[in-house]
Amino acid sequence: MSKKRALGRGLDAILSSPDTDITSSDISGNYVVGAVAELELVKIEANPFQPRTEFEELALQELSISIKKQGIIQPLTVRKLGFDKYQLISGERRYRASKLAGLKTVPTYIRVANDEQMLEMALVENIQRENLNAVEIGISYQRLIDECKITQEELSKRIGKNRSTITNYIRLLKLPVEVQIALRSNQITMGHARALINVENTSSQLKILEKIILNNLSVREVEKLVKELLNPLAKLKGKTVNEKTPAMIEYSNKIGLLIGHQVQVKAGQNGRGKLLIDFSSEEELRKIMLNIEKLNA
Repeated sequence: MSKKRALGRGLDAILSSPDTDITSSDISGNYVVGAVAELELVKIEANPFQPRTEFEELALQELSISIKKQGIIQPLTVRKLGFDKYQLISGERRYRASKLAGLKTVPTYIRVANDEQMLEMALVENIQRENLNAVEIGISYQRLIDECKITQEELSKRIGKNRSTITNYIRLLKLPVEVQIALRSNQITMGHARALINVENTSSQLKILEKIILNNLSVREVEKLVKELLNPLAKLKGKTVNEKTPAMIEYSNKIGLLIGHQVQVKAGQNGRGKLLIDFSSEEELRKIMLNIEKLNA
């Protein structure tokens, strides 16, 4: 018994069906692959691989008004699915705005693409136009890796992005959903999010997120917070905690009287500390030394 071949909606599925033989001549009765044509909107389905999930309503309305007045300057790109059936590859905003404008037909470029190419083209087009937020880009990169079964290195070569850039975007997907939502809604930047990735505890991440939003913290301030959280001793770096007692103050004053110079005490934790003697010149230091020598005489 021959094993049944599993076909998705990729290029193999299209070519294997006589009902959707896009390699034949004009099977739609109107247009062939490779044509630039005016297609009815109702015959075009949305791109299921569209990486962008959010579209600003106001921007779409403005584009809709522009389309009403001037029409669509740049054709949409679609792939042919079968007899008078098409699927959007790129041009999602124009597609949606055209519907809002009440258009019945739109100019399109018809081409062949499998599912892998669909996702890749939609992703690349949107990234080039800077339409995706950081989380959407991360999701899109991960989808390409998972669905196309490629490595980050191979993805880097395909889309012309550094591997480290791809890694940074994908790492955002490990953040709690609350942080991802804040990033998507521009309450925090990618710099803030990248700093939070280094915090393993979700509760701590959310507490810092709250501080970022409430206090409008900069990325540098967040990085400092994270550093102090990961290494509590970082707070003490370059500093001495001032925990001097009345007795310490008394002793330092007496020492100052003995040597004829002011002495400062800097106290740390567990009773430890330092005595500081400031001098303004070499001569003043010499006098301090002479006074100490007299004490030993």
